[in-house]
Amino acid sequence: MATRTPAVRSTRPRTIVRILFGAMLTWAGISHLTVAREEFQAQVPKFVPLPTDVTVIASGVVEISLGAALMLLARRQVTVGWVVAVFFLAVFPGNIAQWMHHRDGFGLDTDTKRFVRLLFQPVLIAISLWSTNALRKRR
Repeated sequence: MATRTPAVRSTRPRTIVRILFGAMLTWAGISHLTVAREEFQAQVPKFVPLPTDVTVIASGVVEISLGAALMLLARRQVTVGWVVAVFFLAVFPGNIAQWMHHRDGFGLDTDTKRFVRLLFQPVLIAISLWSTNALRKRR
């Protein structure tokens, strides 16, 4: 017989941020497939063995899935939070490549802007973990 996973107690602010963050991630994923597809291609490092467009499409599908999971899987929010954090860590080399190779995208048309963008990746990871209560102490 399957056991039901107990819900993680969360606060209203964490829940609101988790849902809004999930919506933002879902929108980012949709934009990978539509309006910003070319912009996202600037972030794909040359060492990725897949065609750039395939990489953008795949990461868009992953972002849609992760965004939906953040919004809908409250009982699994800790696990989802860790998966989202790892995803943001995994795509960080793309941000570094965009900066190192001077690739324009999303209005990041100077090295300074591209470098400042790098500083936001840890913020996204922190939001992923905080909003899902992923850093809570085990009892």
